[in-house]
Amino acid sequence: MIHPHIADALKVPDLIRLTDGMVLLRFESMKIYSALGAVRDLLDRGVVRPGQTLIDSSSGIYAHALALACHRYGMHCHIVASTTVDATTLAQLEVLGATVEQVKPSENLKLDQQLRVRRVREILADHPEVHWMRQYHDDIHYLGYREIADAVAAELADTLAGRPLTVVGGVGSGASTGGLVTHLRRTDPSVRLVGVQPFGSVTFGSQDHHDPEAIIAGIGSSIVFDNVRHHLYDALHWMDFVHALSGSVALLREHAVFAGLSTGAGYLAATDAARRDPDRLHLVIGADTGHRYVERVFARHAEARDLTTLAPVDVSSPEEMTMPWSTMAWNRAACPAHWKEQAA
Repeated sequence: MIHPHIADALKVPDLIRLTDGMVLLRFESMKIYSALGAVRDLLDRGVVRPGQTLIDSSSGIYAHALALACHRYGMHCHIVASTTVDATTLAQLEVLGATVEQVKPSENLKLDQQLRVRRVREILADHPEVHWMRQYHDDIHYLGYREIADAVAAELADTLAGRPLTVVGGVGSGASTGGLVTHLRRTDPSVRLVGVQPFGSVTFGSQDHHDPEAIIAGIGSSIVFDNVRHHLYDALHWMDFVHALSGSVALLREHAVFAGLSTGAGYLAATDAARRDPDRLHLVIGADTGHRYVERVFARHAEARDLTTLAPVDVSSPEEMTMPWSTMAWNRAACPAHWKEQAA
């Protein structure tokens, strides 16, 4: 197939068998699907027009996806970037024509995210013609994952052969795991969803636990994300940085897959889930490659622990969780009302 734009080629994932009960859905950059689908829908509905500026805040992977979508559809892109965005991503954004501004360094992720949102609002106040993509809050970002769900279902039809499916992935903004499973459940309501969270994230109640290595980019948040639909999740895993690092290193060592930190965390969670329920096929979402984690993760491969020696603590509520790794059955429950009150 000859693709009309590089974004259309980069968005397509590969399915890689890891074990008899586990398959990796490996992306070059998963959020390209989300960004392309959202921008195309906005253009089709006349909400935005070609040449208009689209803005959002990002810690890296969505910024690159939005810049590619804007390049694809003739839009201008402005990114309010986290201080964690690496030099490689920044260079690509600038060459792609995006304008980038980074907030000042912060002592924690919550302040960093708050500063980015505040800056976006300031820009919108001065430039009302700019459109805010709101990747964390606008469910338009669920649209792009329908295509992935259809492709995955078709590709796995023979592999499943009657086996039930479990999807495992980082929660993050909620759009990727939520979007994929929402579309898969339209034809198969039995599809399970296992979400992965870092300690320190407010999304599923681990904000009181401090991980000295900080929140894992892409799977947790220190502010409330409206795109997270708690009722979609069957089980949750919370794990610290060292466990996620161990999963990433093991994935490279055992399967030669060079993937990001959230993929490593998902791989570790899926290993536990497959041990508990070997009759199901576990689909691990690999959101990005490992390139931006070379120094922080892969250069520290000697610190990785043997996955066969690791096991989570089973808890019955978020209040019982303990570091470095906890898991619980969520059973598609709604977000507790008191969490929303506390966030407000």
